[in-house]
Amino acid sequence: MEPANTNTLSKRLLSIDALRGFDMLMISGGGAVIASLEGKTEIGFLNMLGEQFHHPEWNGFTFYDFIFPLFLFIAGVSLPFSLNKGLSLGLTKKDLYKKAFKRMLLLICIGIIFKNAPVPFFEWSQIRLGSVLGRIGFAGFITTLIYLNFDIRGRLFWVGGILLGYYASLMLIPVPGYGSGDLSFEGNLVGWIDRTFLPGRLLQKTYDELGLFTQFPALCLTVLGSLAGEVLRNEDFDARKKLMYLVIAGITGIVIGQLWGIFFPVNKHLWTSSFILFTGGMAFLSIALFYWIIDVKGYRKWAFFFQVIGVNSLTIYLASRFISFRNTSELLFGGLYDPLDEKWHSFFHSVGALGLVWLFLYFLYKNKLFLKI
Repeated sequence: MEPANTNTLSKRLLSIDALRGFDMLMISGGGAVIASLEGKTEIGFLNMLGEQFHHPEWNGFTFYDFIFPLFLFIAGVSLPFSLNKGLSLGLTKKDLYKKAFKRMLLLICIGIIFKNAPVPFFEWSQIRLGSVLGRIGFAGFITTLIYLNFDIRGRLFWVGGILLGYYASLMLIPVPGYGSGDLSFEGNLVGWIDRTFLPGRLLQKTYDELGLFTQFPALCLTVLGSLAGEVLRNEDFDARKKLMYLVIAGITGIVIGQLWGIFFPVNKHLWTSSFILFTGGMAFLSIALFYWIIDVKGYRKWAFFFQVIGVNSLTIYLASRFISFRNTSELLFGGLYDPLDEKWHSFFHSVGALGLVWLFLYFLYKNKLFLKI
C-alpha cells in the first residue's frame, strides 16, 4: 500500500475508473447478490437476471461471462496513458519492457498463491498454475510490446492474426483419439495441450480454461482495449468523434463475433475467437457509455461509488480471497434478518458482505492508500 498523488488521480478519466469499479463490484460481491435473487420470487425478470450470473456449462453466453474479459479490456485501455506518461518522463522502451515483465512475473506468482491457498507445498502436483492475475500479467506484457512497436493498423493485424490462427489450430490440428475440429469438452485441442504441457492441477481435470493455449486469444482483449485507450487520449479528437469510433468498434465486434459464432461457437471455457470479438465489442460499447455519461455529459457524482472500487481493484480482488466479508456480514447483521424466510438469508448475507467490501475500500480511498504493482 502507498499514498496516491492527488494530482495524478484528478487527471485520470473518471469513466475508466468507474467502469473498472463496476466490473470489480460484480467480481467482489455484486454478482453474488444478483445471482442470489434467482428463485426467490415469482418475478420473472429477477429470475432471469439471476440466471445471467451463472456461467453456461459449455457453449453459450451469459452476462457473467463478460466480467473477466471486460477487466482484460480495461487493463488495455489504461496502457496508452501509463506508457506514454513513462515515455514523457524519459523512460526508454527497454525500461518499459522491463517494468511490464517484472509486473507479469509478480502477478503470476501472486496468482498462484491466490488460486492455491493454502498452498500444498508438499504436493506440487496439486498446485494450479493458471490464474486470473497471471493472465492479466501476460496480456499486459505482450500488449506493451505490441503497443510500443506497432501502430493501430499493426495492432489490428496482430489481433486478427492471433484469432484466425487460434481458430485454424482448433479446427485443423488433430487431437489424439478425437481428430481435428472437435470442440467438445473432452476432445478439444486446448485440453490436450494443457494435459500434455501444463504441469500441476487442471481446473476442469481434462483442461484448464486459464491454461496455456487460451492465453493467446485472451490477450487480444487487452490489445483491443489499448485501441480504445488510444482513442480516448487522442487530443485531436473531440468527444463526438471519440464516441463514434468507440461505438463503431463495439458494434463491429459484436456483429463479427456473432457471425463467426455460427462456425466457431461463443464459448468462454475455450476463449473462442468469436467470444473474444463479441465480448470485445461489448467492452467498447461499455466504455463508450461510461465516457459519454461521466466525462462528456458531466454526470459524475453517481460514479463515485464505483470509483472507490476501481482505483483499488487489485486490493479487493486479493482481500476477497483472504477476508471472509460474508461471514463477517452474517455475524454483524444476521440477527436483523433472522426472522425472515430462510430462503432470503443468502441474499442478505451477500448484500451485507458487499456493503462491508465498499466500506473497507472507502476507508482506503479516504486515506489515499492504493495497492499498485
